[in-house]
Amino acid sequence: MSKLKIAIQKSGRLNLESLKLLKDCGISIDNGKDQLKVTVPNFPLEILYLRNADIPQYLEDGVVDIAILGENLLIEKQKEVSIVEKLGFSKCKVSLAVPKEVETDDVNYFEGKKIATSYPNTLNQFLSKNNIKADVHIISGSVEIAPNIGLADGICDIVSSGSTLFKNGLRETQVILNSEAVLAKSKTLSPEKEEILDRLLFRMKSVLRAKNSKYILMNVPNTKIEKVSTILPVLKSPTILPLAEEGWSSLHSVIDEDKFWNVIDELKNAGAEDILIVPIDKMVI
Repeated sequence: MSKLKIAIQKSGRLNLESLKLLKDCGISIDNGKDQLKVTVPNFPLEILYLRNADIPQYLEDGVVDIAILGENLLIEKQKEVSIVEKLGFSKCKVSLAVPKEVETDDVNYFEGKKIATSYPNTLNQFLSKNNIKADVHIISGSVEIAPNIGLADGICDIVSSGSTLFKNGLRETQVILNSEAVLAKSKTLSPEKEEILDRLLFRMKSVLRAKNSKYILMNVPNTKIEKVSTILPVLKSPTILPLAEEGWSSLHSVIDEDKFWNVIDELKNAGAEDILIVPIDKMVI
């Protein structure tokens, strides 16, 4: 039977979050120290731990079938591969930044200026779109130091918290690209491997839905059930169970975590009491 070859980052934060997602999907991973290829015993999957910058090329060449990597890297490398699913973790931005004493945020500041970056393709696309002509200096690492040593007037680089910019006397002015981890696939997958990918993707979506959702329980007077139900963004309809106290029911549903605080006051005003929020491990639709 064929095995689907998946590439993940050899080390770093994306490595840890990728492994966690696979383990949450029921994938058993047991590899020794410095082992770069692992066969999974309970799913037709083979894991390859690769250098992050090499993964897009391996995908395009069909050396690996699928990969978990940053969307920003995929866009920068401009390879002929497809994004299958956005995974919601390892979020970051590719941004322009300038020395903090520069007062303007206007993109036209960069006209005729020197910009240091590890993302030349992404940067050049942005400059072209905005009709900005600048001198792009490609640097493989420590981009933030470039303005301090007189190499550049600004930089284009990955920004997460912004603390690295702050420590180097820089500030963010323009967000070029918002990025997160994605599942991407080669365009050379056989029908058999596509079927395995569908099975894996089904598990991933179940895990990702659960991560963004919560199970909500509340006690509601029977006369208020209809009103409360209209407030809840449910999958189909809420589950309603009668309580021992006459005239009351327990209403159960699923709610997006980021919507809960937006509707909590509405639920209380509509008559809901004793509201509980419970984490969901998996959610299969």
